[in-house]
Amino acid sequence: MKKPKLLEQVRTEIRRRNYSYKTENAYTNWIRRFVKFHDFRHPGKLAKSEIVDYLNYLANDINVAASTQNQALCALVFLYEHILEQPFGTLDDLKRAKKPKRLPVVLSKNEVARVLQHLSGVKKLVVQLLYGSGFRISEALRLRVHDLDFEYQQINVRNSKGLRDRVTILPERLQPLLKTHIQKVRNLHAKDLNKGYGSVVLPKALRRKYPNAETELGWQYIFPSKTRAKDPRSGKWQRYHISGSTIQKAVKEAFHKAQINKKASCHTFRHSFATHLLQNGYDIRTVQELLGHKNLKTTMVYTHVINKGGSYIKSPVDLI
Repeated sequence: MKKPKLLEQVRTEIRRRNYSYKTENAYTNWIRRFVKFHDFRHPGKLAKSEIVDYLNYLANDINVAASTQNQALCALVFLYEHILEQPFGTLDDLKRAKKPKRLPVVLSKNEVARVLQHLSGVKKLVVQLLYGSGFRISEALRLRVHDLDFEYQQINVRNSKGLRDRVTILPERLQPLLKTHIQKVRNLHAKDLNKGYGSVVLPKALRRKYPNAETELGWQYIFPSKTRAKDPRSGKWQRYHISGSTIQKAVKEAFHKAQINKKASCHTFRHSFATHLLQNGYDIRTVQELLGHKNLKTTMVYTHVINKGGSYIKSPVDLI
């Protein structure tokens, strides 16, 4: 039997480990670029120094961000460890791209309100969740119907960054809006079922364990796309969630209309959520849990934001 090509082996192993489709694309793209950089020589025949050469090229010659270089490194670690079975260990001569130490951009409460005034419908509801529950944009869009717990007023966040689950706030103000929205999702799902569709992408293990779950309302995305699409893995026509770029474009336009000139994005609402909770007197450990940070040092950056002047610390000259 003919052995599968290298990238086919990578995809098969990624899917076996239940990595996301986004990760699959990122890893295969980095491996493709790595092979091209070394004149299409097989990675199994390359020396450790040649791996370092490529990663240093990313940092020194094309000045990629630290996170970009790290993603490329993760892709190569995966390739050599799980596909080629040639783990390369520590890369002594690796030049790490410098990660700039920047404080996160934070909106005032007034600025958040002004931005929301220029949003409507589903886009506004998504942004309200980013700010009201501290979501990353990908986490908000991946929410399923059964992730909302109205009785306990909380939201279950599954497989977030680092493959960790967590629980965050379900804002009281948004509950009536979400209940109305879920009814619309229910109606759309019923129409899909009547047309012979109605299935949704599930984690591989769950799809095997619960074969009928993909057509259940509870597993449907809270923010479904208007159109169905063919799943590149299974080949089924399914309804995915709306695209993150749709929300990002709407947010960018809303910032412009609100005349807010800060370098802000969808992620800025998550920063604002954390900062405003600390300003309101909530314990930093509580904020850490709500954000899903593994290390408290990550959450501590929001105390630095608060302490950078403004109305939180009085300058000595103001006390004369």
